[in-house]
Amino acid sequence: MITEDRLRQTFSEGGAQEIYQEVKVSSDFLGFARQYAFSQDYRVARSALWGLTKANISELSQLQPMLDDLIDLAMQTKNSSVRRLSLNVVERLAMTEDDLRTDFLDFCLDRMVSIEEFPGIQAVCMKLAFRMCQFYPELADELRRTLEAMEIDYYKPAVKGVRKRILSGKIRTF
Repeated sequence: MITEDRLRQTFSEGGAQEIYQEVKVSSDFLGFARQYAFSQDYRVARSALWGLTKANISELSQLQPMLDDLIDLAMQTKNSSVRRLSLNVVERLAMTEDDLRTDFLDFCLDRMVSIEEFPGIQAVCMKLAFRMCQFYPELADELRRTLEAMEIDYYKPAVKGVRKRILSGKIRTF
């Protein structure tokens, strides 16, 4: 049974996989996310989000009504693990032109080039910025110029790889 105490103690890939399997059996990804992903205890939120990252696209689609809440969580949390995991969930949800939030786009553009940010967050922010910019050619052009201007020597391989795929047109969009 999933409890806050159990989530607080989940520190392994295997533990996250177990959490996912239990949520999968209940088929209540939305209820699970509402109950645990926004916990003030970062360990609980981190473990809940980690378990959710194991879900497939179909399972995660249950979280679509929470898109704005997950975006807010990513932008407001002080915990880098919660930020990275919530961004990874957001990246796997559908995003339409109507979902475009300029505050979130600005957040992603800022985080993707910040050399103080963790590479995993930089990379997923780059992917999300790319997806959002696809709705407007002028934003796509601005993103391309930003990516081309990056001093790439300062970034880790994950960020370099995403940048290269975007610039070469070899990145998928939903």
